[in-house]
Amino acid sequence: MPPDPARNREALSALRRGEAGALNRLIEEWKRPLLSFAYRYVQNFADAQDLVAEVFVKLYQRRQQLRPDTNLSAWLFTVLANLCRNHHRWRRRHPTVPLDGPSGAAEGAGGPPAPSAQLADETRSPDAELARDESRAAVRRAVDALPHELKVAILLHHYEHLSYREIGAITGCSDRGVETRLQRARQQLRKSLARFLRETGGG
Repeated sequence: MPPDPARNREALSALRRGEAGALNRLIEEWKRPLLSFAYRYVQNFADAQDLVAEVFVKLYQRRQQLRPDTNLSAWLFTVLANLCRNHHRWRRRHPTVPLDGPSGAAEGAGGPPAPSAQLADETRSPDAELARDESRAAVRRAVDALPHELKVAILLHHYEHLSYREIGAITGCSDRGVETRLQRARQQLRKSLARFLRETGGG
């Protein structure tokens, strides 16, 4: 869950005053949820780390422009979502490196568990392990194919567990608008995964 708003305001005020260590405290508070979101969006851990680092650079550069009562959660996720969108567009135009990074590179950031950490249950057959890995890959591809506004909504709600109001503050739309985006995202995901099941004989 995101840090306490009162603690955010205190840390932001300290940052604006130039207090030593204020930025590091904010980084400690926010790096995990931001890295989790960025990894699931760009599906590459190194790129996600770079994007989150850029968010904190922007936070420091713009510290004097932020009001003391700034909704820090909304500000950070809004900046990150825009950076992820721009990065994703660039990567699609320059596909020199696969978009799908290792499925578990972000385990420490709240991402999916690393294959090395997934010691196979002795009771689970290799076929079952393969089917599970293929299903996870299918979900990642389906999420990756969503339009930006739908992807942001689904990642923030289902993985970061933000409320409609919190997502609305990030995306600039009403609670009803967030609900509509989530419905559209789920519909598209169901269609994509239904095709995967038909192709694999699972449906």
